[in-house]
Amino acid sequence: MHKDQIISQLIKEKIITISPDKPFTYASGMLSPIYTDLRLTVSYPELREMIASDLANLIAKEFPEATIIGGVATAGIPHAAWVADKLHLPMIYVRPKPKDHGKGRQIEGRFTKDDKIVLIDDLITTGGSVLNAVKATEKDGGHVIGVSSIFTYYLPDAKENFKKANIKYAPLLSYPELLKKENESGHISSDQYDVLKTWHEDPWAWGKKFEK
Repeated sequence: MHKDQIISQLIKEKIITISPDKPFTYASGMLSPIYTDLRLTVSYPELREMIASDLANLIAKEFPEATIIGGVATAGIPHAAWVADKLHLPMIYVRPKPKDHGKGRQIEGRFTKDDKIVLIDDLITTGGSVLNAVKATEKDGGHVIGVSSIFTYYLPDAKENFKKANIKYAPLLSYPELLKKENESGHISSDQYDVLKTWHEDPWAWGKKFEK
């Protein structure tokens, strides 16, 4: 596994951005002092190779019965393709919503009700997007046995959402690991470390101080 190397490169290439005073707004409406733009990983061959290799090994270990790898549009698609290639498995991908033309598909690729599908996304914050992809896949007759991602913030909301959906989740990297590495690397000050740790403990409460 290349966890330390991957985290180090995410930091080095500024794929992770920290802004405690001017927080970022996530799709869920949550405010955060950190933004992780994993879409940038596709531009770094060595980095994406390490990610694909580690994700493939992780999925083989956690979901050995998987018969199809699915990518969640759009950021999960390239990583799903690389992982499917390494595992020599078929691939599908899931759109955010059905197409408004042609056959109106939301799921692209072929699968049967007997297939066991693992969906891959780049990042999990609250889990909303990927769990919507799970629902869409199952609505079309697919059987999703689990979800994986490059990174997760491991927020309480996500844990609760996956628990309610009864979906197993196996991420490659987590926020606590990232925070530890950032602290050890000297890229953040002790004050920034405290802000990042406080946000993680209760992100919604942390964001309230920026409300007008």
